[in-house]
Amino acid sequence: MTKVYYDKWVGGVKVSDGMTEMSRDESTARWDELRNRVWDKADGALAKQVGGQHYKDMAIQPVEFITANELSFLEGNVVKYISRHHAKNGADDVRKAIHYCELILKTVYNHD
Repeated sequence: MTKVYYDKWVGGVKVSDGMTEMSRDESTARWDELRNRVWDKADGALAKQVGGQHYKDMAIQPVEFITANELSFLEGNVVKYISRHHAKNGADDVRKAIHYCELILKTVYNHD
């Protein structure tokens, strides 16, 4: 069984992103269960969107990618804003994605 480790090594220093260790099989099974229970139904959470169509029109919605890859809040916001900039707020969403990248640099890597 292949283990997936979510600790990162930066410059020889272990930086934990708060994720837990699990096997790839466990992660895949959890994702499949979530999709079947919540998102693959026509009346599920992904079938509706409050405030526009910019996520529903995507082949893979940001929340699906973020959840499947167990991204942190900061990483998830990068994905969310960069994936919608062309359909919603343009340059403002790109600036928001950059801001979240800067927050990751500071909080995870202690870089300005």
